[in-house]
Amino acid sequence: MIQPSVDIVILNYNTRSILEKCLPQVIANSNYPNCKVVVVDNASTDDSVEFVKATYPNLELVVLPYNSGFAGGYNLSLKNRTADYFVLLNSDAEPGPNWLEPILEIANNNPHFGACQPKILDYFNRSQFEYAGAAAGYIDIFGYPFCKGRIFGNVETDNGQYNESGQIFWASGAAMFIKREAWEKANGLDEAFFAHMEEIDLCWRMQLLGYTIHNCHESTFYHMGGATLSNQNPKKTYLNFRNSLLMLHKNLPENIKSKRILQRKLFDALAGVLFLMQGKPKHLIQIIKAHQYYDKHKNDFKISENTVPLSQLSGVLDSSLVFGYFLKGKKTWSNWFN
Repeated sequence: MIQPSVDIVILNYNTRSILEKCLPQVIANSNYPNCKVVVVDNASTDDSVEFVKATYPNLELVVLPYNSGFAGGYNLSLKNRTADYFVLLNSDAEPGPNWLEPILEIANNNPHFGACQPKILDYFNRSQFEYAGAAAGYIDIFGYPFCKGRIFGNVETDNGQYNESGQIFWASGAAMFIKREAWEKANGLDEAFFAHMEEIDLCWRMQLLGYTIHNCHESTFYHMGGATLSNQNPKKTYLNFRNSLLMLHKNLPENIKSKRILQRKLFDALAGVLFLMQGKPKHLIQIIKAHQYYDKHKNDFKISENTVPLSQLSGVLDSSLVFGYFLKGKKTWSNWFN
């Protein structure tokens, strides 16, 4: 029996010191016989390329001519690859042992499989979930993404409480296992997003195409987080708020889109007030700029076909995450569902 092929593609931008820490473990723990590790450099200005060439001369290295962000970098580098599955892997993510086989088992047992994420723990505190994905990705009806193990800024310790696999809404781009067929039919990531939310948008579009998104608790990665853009950087606030609005605009049905986006704008205004109270006026300014971009450019974006209400998709919380978290104190998954 021919084993499916897997290309593990690490997108790097100016993270030479992090590659030095994580790449050896990626190579050592990816011992599935039909997989290949590939480093794609997104026009780094440090010595990342020289390091990979000197230290791993037999490793496939792709050097892109310019920095096209997370989305553009992967679209360019995966365009002509022919493996059955891709793994989109951040340079600051390190796998645990035998991580690939359990995910392949889920893929083989689900005929409409599209993508999957492992359990993602904190690289520096390995008993704690990591912000970018945690145990599994979900979304509420107003388009706020959250995770089992992380709701807004509240990150939990992993005590095995979420050791179950199943269908979810989105798989984290920190370590996303994706079927090439689904990637191609969805036309990859939306490059206009540049970075942040693009994997959620992709998973939403894949669900609209009939694919399923999964998590695999038997597979573990350790992620540093914020290696390219810190949570404290106002640019990250801009991208998150802008891309969230664009994602709703692209994927919601026309009959509910205007109402939902107006509601999101009101929530965003409250977030801006909170930033101001925290002494972070630059983040408020970025929210305003994000809304201005959306209002000016929303009609430039392609609308997804076969759109349905969020409630008809997997991994959706059919209520307001904001109200539950801030007004009712529901700060963990168990607060919501136990």
